[in-house]
Amino acid sequence: MTRLSVAEDLESAADRIADMSRADLQVILRRAALMLRNVAGVPLEPSIEEALSSLAAEMEIGRSDLIQIVLREWLEAKAYLPVRTIDEESETDSSA
Repeated sequence: MTRLSVAEDLESAADRIADMSRADLQVILRRAALMLRNVAGVPLEPSIEEALSSLAAEMEIGRSDLIQIVLREWLEAKAYLPVRTIDEESETDSSA
């Protein structure tokens, strides 16, 4: 269950709250609570936080996007994930 699907479930429940059973509402609220409880993130050293923030600003991307890029590249380099292949024939938006 992704955060997006939980958010969509919550919005849908809000739109039809009068028609929902108590049990269905309980399930949706418990899922949302679990999702919120697990978003605390990973505590990082101040020097790492500063480096991430600087690099994200330099690359003009969000901090979480940068963390995903770094983590994916590290996992690929260590062979924990298959290396993505780039289709030489495909069009790009001038970015590598």
